[in-house]
Amino acid sequence: MRVRSLIWKELLAVLRDPKVRISILVPPIIQLCIFTFAATLDVKNVSIGILNRDSGEQGFELVERFYGSKIFNYNIQFLQGVEQIVPFMDNQKGLMVVSIDEQFSRNLDAGKPATVQLIFDGRKTNTSQIVAGYTEQIINNFNNDFVAKTNTRVQNVYLTSRVWYNPNIFYVWYNIPCLVAILAMLTCLVVTTQSVARERELGTFDQLLVSPLVPFEILVGKIIPGIIIGLIEGLLMVAIGVFILGVPFTGSFLLYLFSLFIFVLSISGVGLFISSISSTQQQAMLGTFIFMMPSILLAGYATPIENMPNWLQPITYLIPLKYMLIISKGIFLKAMPLKIVLENIWFLLVIGLFNTVGAGLFFRRRLQ
Repeated sequence: MRVRSLIWKELLAVLRDPKVRISILVPPIIQLCIFTFAATLDVKNVSIGILNRDSGEQGFELVERFYGSKIFNYNIQFLQGVEQIVPFMDNQKGLMVVSIDEQFSRNLDAGKPATVQLIFDGRKTNTSQIVAGYTEQIINNFNNDFVAKTNTRVQNVYLTSRVWYNPNIFYVWYNIPCLVAILAMLTCLVVTTQSVARERELGTFDQLLVSPLVPFEILVGKIIPGIIIGLIEGLLMVAIGVFILGVPFTGSFLLYLFSLFIFVLSISGVGLFISSISSTQQQAMLGTFIFMMPSILLAGYATPIENMPNWLQPITYLIPLKYMLIISKGIFLKAMPLKIVLENIWFLLVIGLFNTVGAGLFFRRRLQ
């Protein structure tokens, strides 16, 4: 009964404060929109330059294929000479230059190999690699159509790729499952880290010490509100992703809910520890972001863990977000079986138990 009253008091303290209400609702939705639509690896509306020195039919047909591609969306500047390539790239007017020499159509009509030179801006490595793949596909389609039209006998080796779980490679399908975990972690941290710091800043911490509540009850009362709000925030993001943005959810919802609960439980221990060592709410908020940024970077969201240095990779095993990202993407996109989910939940349970017990011991020491 006493713990329930403390939990209710914490929830009211959060929900009645306009600033806190805004901070746990508006920023996650804004971040969801920004990361979904702005921070995307999908390449569209790319500006390129084309230098076509060939006056034959095949050269013009290849140019038309670039001009009509949705990837470049008519953002094409036609260059008049080789001397315009360097200033075009230096001034970043485009990401790529397609150079077609004067022998292109003649060589094709004669059955000889014809080449196309592609020049990319190496300052944008990731985007250049993606555009190179699109360009290769356009040229390969042109080559296949030319071979079929002229009945030319060529022996080529074709690689047929299949993308599992995300056939159209929609980046939003990858982004939303990750953002559910990230934003649930952010909300849980914001609520939990503010709990004790708010008591100190408002001068009610001493009243809490002289209350009939024992330290364990205070600990539970401070953790559970963050878990509840973190779960609600995560489920809200799931609903937006599935019903508004159209991301498929192929796995078990109950298994996902259980995994999300274990995840926010492990995060709440971190939040309570940060709150215990903070004297003001501002310090607690700063501690939240100090923990958030390394967690996101080391969890494999922005870059694959396999690409990190060998000495850094063992540290990622201590990041709860890493395991939740695996579970979230797995249950969302490929109906991850219970066995694999439990393999990752086991690590979350260990980390959560360690965080909660450690934060509880430190919290009790601060109370005494």
